[in-house]
Amino acid sequence: MLGLVFIAAVAALAFAAINFSAVKKRDAGTEEMKEIASAIQEGANAFINHEYSVIVKIGAIIVALLCIVVSWQAAVAFVIGSCMSATAGWIGMKIATLSNVRVSNEARKTRDIGATLKVAFQGGSVMGLCVAGFALLGLGIVYLVFGKFLGQASPEHLTFHKNWLGIGDIPLTMTISSYALGCSIIAMFNRVGGGIYTKAADMGADLVGKTEAGIPEDDPRNPATIADNVGDNVGDVAGLGADLLESFVGAIVSSVVLASYMYFASTHSGKLIPEVLVGKLIYFPLIFASLGLLSSIIGILSLVVKKASSNPHRELNFSTWVSAALTLIGAGVFSWFYFQGQDFALIGFNLGALSPWVAAVMGIVSGIVIGHLAEYYTSFDFKPTQTIASASHEGAALTITQGLAVGMFSVFYPVLVLAAAIIAANAVAGLYGVSMAAIGMLSFVATTVSVDTYGPIADNAGGISEMAKLDPEVREITDTLDSVGNTTAAIGKGFAIGSAAFAALSLFASYLYALGGESIDADFNLVLNMINTMTLAGAIVGAALPYLFSGILIEAVAKAARKMVDEVRRQFKERPGILTGEDKPNYTECIEISSKGAIQEMRLPALISVVVPLLSGFIFGAQFVGGLLIGTTLSSIMLALFTANSGGAWDNGKKYIEQGHFGGKGSEAHKAGVIGDTVGDPLKDTVGPSLDILIKIMSVISVISVSIFSKYNLFDLIF
Repeated sequence: MLGLVFIAAVAALAFAAINFSAVKKRDAGTEEMKEIASAIQEGANAFINHEYSVIVKIGAIIVALLCIVVSWQAAVAFVIGSCMSATAGWIGMKIATLSNVRVSNEARKTRDIGATLKVAFQGGSVMGLCVAGFALLGLGIVYLVFGKFLGQASPEHLTFHKNWLGIGDIPLTMTISSYALGCSIIAMFNRVGGGIYTKAADMGADLVGKTEAGIPEDDPRNPATIADNVGDNVGDVAGLGADLLESFVGAIVSSVVLASYMYFASTHSGKLIPEVLVGKLIYFPLIFASLGLLSSIIGILSLVVKKASSNPHRELNFSTWVSAALTLIGAGVFSWFYFQGQDFALIGFNLGALSPWVAAVMGIVSGIVIGHLAEYYTSFDFKPTQTIASASHEGAALTITQGLAVGMFSVFYPVLVLAAAIIAANAVAGLYGVSMAAIGMLSFVATTVSVDTYGPIADNAGGISEMAKLDPEVREITDTLDSVGNTTAAIGKGFAIGSAAFAALSLFASYLYALGGESIDADFNLVLNMINTMTLAGAIVGAALPYLFSGILIEAVAKAARKMVDEVRRQFKERPGILTGEDKPNYTECIEISSKGAIQEMRLPALISVVVPLLSGFIFGAQFVGGLLIGTTLSSIMLALFTANSGGAWDNGKKYIEQGHFGGKGSEAHKAGVIGDTVGDPLKDTVGPSLDILIKIMSVISVISVSIFSKYNLFDLIF
């Protein structure tokens, strides 16, 4: 079975290499286009290299702690996870900075939306294939080395083993959770650092360039333009890729950890889960994900090789549907044969061998529904976003007010879908089914990320077209692709948030299993006493934590954006020849402002996700952390949906005006729309995507450390 995992991973990475080479061989256009693209590449490379140097220092501390407190196996797995995620992000950013100018040039040469779409999608597919390929490659290595060769995945080792400190845990759960933690740390830094970078530059460029100076978006006279385009790559490509890689790994790990603890609990209940069955439960998520990756390769290929039409939305949907359909068919057949003849009485598989597959289908369906709901609330083809554009006709205040209302409305129905999916998946296949719903939602993540990454590539292409003064028709083509990309990005964020909810619930169940004691009743059902004072207090603090986290992020963006605004104003004032085209702006200064702001401000939010559960556990104990996880998860889901959808709606509301409605570009409505878009920028691209990472890091950290702070904490010591 592990052979299939390595086949899928290697096939994906080989296909990514082919697409990388194919895009790189394309013509990069005029000398001016190449010069602009080179500046973007240099800025992106400088930032990500600096960011990774910071991550290495923090990662070294985590490795040392894992090695001392948990095991050397956990420390090694953490390093493997970090390397896989960092490599995927670096390659994705590399191809994005190569693709953007080639997309612009394709539009310049062909004036054909379909042909231009294919170049952008082929570039995006490198990121998508690397995300799933490196995630599965790393998991395959962990399974092979620690699970197979060192025996951690064998049923006789799925019991508590004490380390040199006398702390007991199940070795496999610690090892594979540490792999997920490595992926999560990279995702947090890439998302937070990239989000601060891109939004500081974007806000600075918009507030001074569009609103004050009245020059178009991506105008070469704007000193913040290059920094804005660099930010699209480090935030929306490297950050997005690391984010969904972490979600993909987190979903798989949550089911494996849960299966391990279910088996361990059954050994003490007198109702032992058969060893053969638990072995299958541990390997099934990895095989399911491998089948999804092979299906995604076919789905991506279906768009790369065909002649694309002028309807980018339909073409992207076709690729996604092919990937999803093949995943469902392949996984269904595999599930039927894989689980045949097993005794499911003790694990809640109420539909026999197809139970985990049905639960995964529910995850896919709920993801699609949540994605369409996100599209409804963020696309300018529908009423909610059009009402924001209409409100802009009355001024910026009503733009903000209407956008807030749309964002709040957009939370309720996705949450209903999530709740229904959780209940249904649990009814079909127990808590293991809930974790499989998360895997189902992300099983064709390679295609999802490919579609998402194409958006910022098209956005960058538009910026290069504007700066190189290409024909307005070229910018119209790239703007059409970019508009679709905004919607696909909102859909992708919905998938990430939904899967995070499923995975967090599974990890929380594992947390209760690891805690033991009063968290498991006489019939070995999981119990969390919310009336317990410590649990309730933890839930209250946990519910407030995402607001503190979000506030820090928004303030970080505001600080960097303020410096950017001052710099752009200074250059316009001291060198008036910039606006007349007689003098060139200093792009480097703006790039440095965004870089310094992102590097300085990203440390605290990233550390909060790691330190808070540990500090809470060692001070107040395990019950408090249990409440903390519940409160943080619930609050983060709502806040993530609100920020992602309201920000996306403000952005597309502005674009709706730019298409000629309510006065078009340069009108008072457009100025109000730009302000709305500026307010929404840090919400949709910094806060929203970071919250789902927050809850998964906190959950993984808590599962790893609960066996320690449940015994050693200040509250128990005193009282």
